[in-house]
Amino acid sequence: MTGAGELLRNGERALEADGDLRASREWFDRAYRAAEQECDGVGMARAALGLAGLWVHEHRSAPAAALLQARLRSARTAVDPGSSLALRLKARLAGEADYVAGESNQILAVLEEAKRAGDPVAWAEAASLAHHCLLGPDHGGQRRALAQELITEGFRTSRRSDLLMGLLWRTVDLFLDGDQHAQRGLADLRGLLAEQDHLAVGFVLDAIDVMLSIRAGRFAEAEARAAACAQRGEQAGDADATGWYTAQLGAIRWYQGRVAELLPVLRETVHSPTLSAVDNALVAGLAVAAASAGDEREAAGALARLRGHDLALLPRSSSWLVSMYGIVESACLVSDVESALAAYALLTPFARLPMTASLGVACFGSVQHALGVAMLTAGEPERAVTHFRAAVRDNLALAHWPAVALSRARLAQALSLLGAPDADQEQATAMREAAELGMSLPAAPPRSAARVTCRRQGRHWLFTLGGRSVLVEHSVGMGYLATLLDNPGYELSAAELAAGPGVTPAATSGQPVLDPAATSHYRKWLATLEAELDEHEANHDDGRAERVRSERDWLVGELSAAAGLAGRVREFAGAEEKARIAVGKAIRRALTRIAAADAVIGDVLRDGVQTGNRCCYRPG
Repeated sequence: MTGAGELLRNGERALEADGDLRASREWFDRAYRAAEQECDGVGMARAALGLAGLWVHEHRSAPAAALLQARLRSARTAVDPGSSLALRLKARLAGEADYVAGESNQILAVLEEAKRAGDPVAWAEAASLAHHCLLGPDHGGQRRALAQELITEGFRTSRRSDLLMGLLWRTVDLFLDGDQHAQRGLADLRGLLAEQDHLAVGFVLDAIDVMLSIRAGRFAEAEARAAACAQRGEQAGDADATGWYTAQLGAIRWYQGRVAELLPVLRETVHSPTLSAVDNALVAGLAVAAASAGDEREAAGALARLRGHDLALLPRSSSWLVSMYGIVESACLVSDVESALAAYALLTPFARLPMTASLGVACFGSVQHALGVAMLTAGEPERAVTHFRAAVRDNLALAHWPAVALSRARLAQALSLLGAPDADQEQATAMREAAELGMSLPAAPPRSAARVTCRRQGRHWLFTLGGRSVLVEHSVGMGYLATLLDNPGYELSAAELAAGPGVTPAATSGQPVLDPAATSHYRKWLATLEAELDEHEANHDDGRAERVRSERDWLVGELSAAAGLAGRVREFAGAEEKARIAVGKAIRRALTRIAAADAVIGDVLRDGVQTGNRCCYRPG
């Protein structure tokens, strides 16, 4: 037995049996240094694996993460390349790299290698790491299969932590999927922890209990539980203790209508080095809190950070759905149609799922609700109604009573925009449900935010606004309007509209109306005419004076038309200028005809349509 042996046994007991991440790190750090001093490769490998912990990315700060990487690599070179320890080190390095990159290819490849090797310990560790790298909404089926197999392997390895992790991942998967039997998995885990506590797993279960209290609408209880849960997380040494507590408090304040109160806390927490590298939920929360507080500039800045060059590149982590919900709600509050539509496209494939953060620590109801909010922002109340009706149904199935009330209130808003007769009834029900829960419902979006839509019907265009519609005969301007209405919030050049879809606008000519020689000739001619006119007027020859005066006036008009700013020669209108004039006139004629057919739709369009060199339709 080496000098590091006792330290390693203490560390493994703390990690695997007790789930005490803080104590195990201290034991494994001492064990690694002792093994390194004794040139004990096996001891270095066991210590490095123990230092990495149960989860992926436990070491959040740059120095701590770099030290762990260095120790894992050094240990890997110090053991037999064909050994189980070498395979376990390879899996840990792959899992750490994949998680930070938002990928899973490396860890899944090592998982297959462990399966072929018939190494249950290496496979169990790789499976747990792979599951952690697959927590986005795209991989539910793959996760569930891994969790079930990990439960089986937990009996083969005889390590309590493997069985606990398998059961925990299965329970988390059930909550992430919105499964009606999710709480049965919770009961299984509680039974095992009743026999012997495990701090790390118990911390997750406590966090899920907080989420369930919020879903039940017991906000005071949830807030007290969240504080106790954070304390347990600190005791366990879990890096997520602060982030999870902030997320839970954010969910409580959101449903209480008090999320703006968290703005100072969120400003500080979003820069914490303890946050996961792929967690953007708190930045999204900052956008919502800032927008709710009326700070549109800060909200727009947070939204821009989340969107980056392409919102589709935001990592699909366990917090992705909640991050997208924050984007949708803040976009609604600041009338950012472009962000709302981008989020809508990305969220649509996951409409059946609940928006649950991390390992089930907070839930914001059905994705259908976020889709409905996005459609409200885009001025599509009919589509919003469809999504909100589905959200009410799904939130009832989740027993998420605050989310039910909020979705019902949003449904009432959408129905009101359509002039539907049941809008008042839905609003009254939502208000009653909210009052029973101690909620404060958000204000309705401005009615002017409703979007006009149109579609071609033979030689006519059907324009629709809420419950109103009007049929107007086709014209060139109607076609331009249809393009703008199909692309709300996007600026299109007048030349692009005039050219039509897929056609590159022609370049401007820049040809002068008069060249310098012609201009000089005209000016000399004008001087001659002015002299003749003076002479005829002096001789009282009114007939000749009138003829010369007419010729003089025509020539002055020609020179004035050719003269630009400060006397510069004016150029013929190029393609861009011609397009600006033609498109502007055509759209204005179309708007006049629509207003004559329906004054309300016409006025809304006049307020929202911008013409000029760049044309745009901005609802509301």
